Amino acid sequence: MRKILLFLAFLCFVNITFAQQSTVLKSIYQTTPVFNEMKNTGIDFLQEELFIRGVDSLNLVSKADAADLLIVDANFKDWPKGMKPLLTKYPLPGKADSYRVLSHDGQVYIQGRDFRGTLFGIGFFLRKVNFTQGLEWKGHSTSVQPYKDIRGHQLGYRNTANSYDAWTVDEYEQYIKDLIVFGSNAVEIIPFHEDSPIHFTLSNWDMNIEISKICNKYNLDYWMWAPIQFDLNDGEKSEAYLQKADSFYRELPRLDAIFVPGGDPGSNPPELVLPMMKKMADLAQKYHPHAKLWLSMQGFKPEETQYVYDFLDEDHTAWMDGLVAGPSSPPMSETRAAIASEYKLRHYPDITHTVRCQYPNWWWDPVFNFTLGREPVNPQPLRYQNIFLHTADYTDGFITYSDGMHDDLNKMIWSGLGMERESDILELVRDYANYFIDSQQSDDIADALMALETNWDGAAKYNGSINSTLALFEAINERGQLDEVWEAWRWKMYLMRAYYDAFQRKRFIYEEKLEGQANEVMMKSGTLSSEVVIDSVYHILEKSKKKFKKDPWRNKIYHLGDDLFEVIGYQPSVPLYQARNPERSGVIEFIDRPLNNKWWIEDEFEKMAEWKEADKIARLKTIGSWENPGPGSFYDDIGNIYKSNHVVKITAPQNDALLELSENPGFDWWESGYSKARLAWMINMNWPKAMKYGGLDINAQYSIRMTGVGQIQTIADGEELKFIEERIKTGEVVEISVPKKLTADGKLTITWKELEESHLNWRYQSRLNEVWLIKN
Repeated sequence: MRKILLFLAFLCFVNITFAQQSTVLKSIYQTTPVFNEMKNTGIDFLQEELFIRGVDSLNLVSKADAADLLIVDANFKDWPKGMKPLLTKYPLPGKADSYRVLSHDGQVYIQGRDFRGTLFGIGFFLRKVNFTQGLEWKGHSTSVQPYKDIRGHQLGYRNTANSYDAWTVDEYEQYIKDLIVFGSNAVEIIPFHEDSPIHFTLSNWDMNIEISKICNKYNLDYWMWAPIQFDLNDGEKSEAYLQKADSFYRELPRLDAIFVPGGDPGSNPPELVLPMMKKMADLAQKYHPHAKLWLSMQGFKPEETQYVYDFLDEDHTAWMDGLVAGPSSPPMSETRAAIASEYKLRHYPDITHTVRCQYPNWWWDPVFNFTLGREPVNPQPLRYQNIFLHTADYTDGFITYSDGMHDDLNKMIWSGLGMERESDILELVRDYANYFIDSQQSDDIADALMALETNWDGAAKYNGSINSTLALFEAINERGQLDEVWEAWRWKMYLMRAYYDAFQRKRFIYEEKLEGQANEVMMKSGTLSSEVVIDSVYHILEKSKKKFKKDPWRNKIYHLGDDLFEVIGYQPSVPLYQARNPERSGVIEFIDRPLNNKWWIEDEFEKMAEWKEADKIARLKTIGSWENPGPGSFYDDIGNIYKSNHVVKITAPQNDALLELSENPGFDWWESGYSKARLAWMINMNWPKAMKYGGLDINAQYSIRMTGVGQIQTIADGEELKFIEERIKTGEVVEISVPKKLTADGKLTITWKELEESHLNWRYQSRLNEVWLIKN
């Protein structure tokens, strides 16, 4: 009995301690030095965010002991009695941008090492405070020294972006403040880019000047992305560019860095780019003495890369701050080792795209590739934590590549990790949910966002959690009626993705069955006339369009798309919202795109319209049996996670964040996403690591049948087979024999020789699409 009483007493103590740490904050105090430096920016920043969340402003008081929340300067010494242990445990770091937040006896102290450090401390407070009933603080204390010096994001005001081009100055300021809350200290803009300004609220020139003003207000570094897209041998164009740049630099209230991508876009050699950069630096430093230049070696040949390394080694240029590692750049480890420590290395990670990009999704199901495309709403906290941790050791920080608000969570994850490398990723996502969406349901929302990432794991057909994810989103939404909050664009875009994933999975399962039925009918060709077969197949394949036209999930996606366009300028369709093109987040564009081979089959029907009956019947049987080569034979759509059972794959992508150990499927982009080609022909693997077969008939003769592009050198159990030397075209079928001795043990491993094709554009380089092992 005594033990029970002691246990109950312990529980009471814990509860009392917790209750004492939970405080409703109502007043604020700011020391004079902070007030002078920040010109009230800190308190305004805080109060404005509280207002947005429906919380009453804190009362500004003149005495520290009368305040619940205190923003104090780095030299503040007037700490209350009893705080020494807390001050010792959480010291204020000396590095720029550092801060600490201390909770003591019902008061919360935010202390920054400098202006930005104070803002980041306020940001930490805003992420952790509960907004449900007043402003409830639960006793967090922390001390943070930034892990990386450069923590920024590209926010290019151009029509290429799927939302930024529709923003007002106020919307840019709000978004930049949101980035500050999670630790961003830099913004990169894209000037001189007036292409098709359909949604612009200001000219590109004027908006980028306004963004510079915003950065100056919050003391954020202002970067320019400045590609040189003309031949530098053209003196007239070079001079015109410099004059335009000079005018722009002069008007900017702030400019810290200019990043010149060596490629993507741009095709000038470094011996022309570097002198041009020196001229740009001289102009910029007339108005912004501390501005420096940066260069990426994207797409550079080895000798061009070495030229840059030698230049930096010999010249030690004061006007150049460092190099940028972007898509198609040399490995970061190589660059870091090749340049002197005085030069920095910045990562330029693509966190905005899913395919045909720097960090493509791992074995992404074509169900999503053909509908969500390259630029969907893509919260992937675990994936980008993985990439961050595998690259961070080489760099001084990052400014991410982003083309819209669809990657919003990814930005906050990178910023948070840039502040604290060891951040708990679930806690960061919970902070995001708490601050941006709904304090009351932040834990459930964090779980929903983590679940949304796993929607893309494996084959969609077998991923039943996709429907569970949607059910979780719907339950959260029902409790809070969050989709009825007009400004809640973040919640709406994630809710739309949850509906979209589930809708496409449902469509695929149904359309796969339809294609199976169509194939069965085509195999009856000869018994049935070609006319009857073709009419029947048309009827079967058309059922999906009729079935899903009024589907409630489909209607919900359209409704949320409308809201997102109105609220935040998101453009998921060309005809509806004037997106730049279908590849730029055009998810609604492809909401009904067939997930079977309907378009290809119907196109084949059109091609055979004038054929003889016997030829039609033969082709119909070929189409109907395409993926079913008969007993003892095997078919693989080698880049399709669902149809590639014999392809050797890495099973732990978390250990291969940069996809260096295995080939990853690529997805071709033909006819703006509307190609009628067979789906398998738009999915390629270059050359699979290997394909393995077992349980073969030891007495049978086998052959390997393939579709792909270019030349093919197949190797079976280490033995080179017939070389397909004459280049094949997309959809062309080739077949080679397998020596019987190789399958005498009932097993076979097939690999392919890597071909030297560096002289060819990647679009024309040899690759595979489909592989059959045929039992003859």
